[in-house]
Amino acid sequence: MAQTVCVLLHPTDADRLAAIASDRSRPLKHIQRARIILFSAERLSGQDVAQRAGVSRPAVWRWQRRYAEAGVEGLLRDKTRPPGTPPHSTETVAEVLALTCSEPPGEVTHWTGRAMARAVGISLRAVQRICDAHRLQPHRLRTFKRSRDPAFAAKVEDVVGLYIDPPAHAVLFIVEKSQIRALERTRPDRPLAPGHPAAQTHDYTRHGTTTLFAALDVLAGTVLGRCMQRHRNGEFIRFLNTIEATVPPDKAIHAILDNGATHKHPKVRAWLARHPRWTFHFTPTPASWLNAVEGFFSTLTRRRLRRGSFTGVVDLQAAIKRYIAEHNRRAKPFVWTKPATDILAEVSRSPEPSV
Repeated sequence: MAQTVCVLLHPTDADRLAAIASDRSRPLKHIQRARIILFSAERLSGQDVAQRAGVSRPAVWRWQRRYAEAGVEGLLRDKTRPPGTPPHSTETVAEVLALTCSEPPGEVTHWTGRAMARAVGISLRAVQRICDAHRLQPHRLRTFKRSRDPAFAAKVEDVVGLYIDPPAHAVLFIVEKSQIRALERTRPDRPLAPGHPAAQTHDYTRHGTTTLFAALDVLAGTVLGRCMQRHRNGEFIRFLNTIEATVPPDKAIHAILDNGATHKHPKVRAWLARHPRWTFHFTPTPASWLNAVEGFFSTLTRRRLRRGSFTGVVDLQAAIKRYIAEHNRRAKPFVWTKPATDILAEVSRSPEPSV
């Protein structure tokens, strides 16, 4: 490529190019192209124009020719270019989609992008584009579990009914989080820094475990928690006595529990018979997700326990009590919005478990 054009500016074009070159709100490429033509009109050499405009000599020659062919409008408009790689045929796209939804050959469990690219004879990026366009994610796996409880629908309607339309009494979610470990890291944690995440050592010292019994009040959103060393029916009855002493005596208590053996022990049933204002509502088996206090346990684990370092069980229990007190200071009533009919409809659409 060499300079083959002699630039002769019309006065109208000169004024317009000068305005473009001095307009700071214009894209930089438009300003550079206008300067190239203005400098070229001064009969400067290609090298001088390139130095003053801050571009290469081939760029100077390219925009001189573009101005000669299309005028000022040609400088402001880029030429369209054909794609470097032609789009794949419909047959190739259909083959990729069919492979994605089929079992892979050999002893592997799922397709990968590179394996699919080798099988079809296209690039990995082409496979990724086709999968993205059709919302296919062969690398992901979601788990599900379908309850075999024969009374699943009745229990869901019972529990969700208490959530959506709670009575003017005490409605409590009661559940236990057992085997909470008191782990002490061997070195202090390193704080977050620009470009570096927070860090903690992978090794730790074990100082024992504790069990958290917790009850979530639906109407207030507060949590009543108590840490104990063991998880047996005796500890569970002690926690029920704590709730019994806390709730005003003129209120009935509806307790929502999972189907743990502790909750159905004969001693627990005898205690329930001696306290007629209590009513137990059990979630289906297995459907602990229906117990709202599990959400509190998840937050407790992520926000306080997982990154914590505790010198002993007493330190761990004190940290849990402080977190519960902080939660109760900003507690809000628990709100459930999904009706039981929607839950049962989604469960009916899930695949049947294999036998």
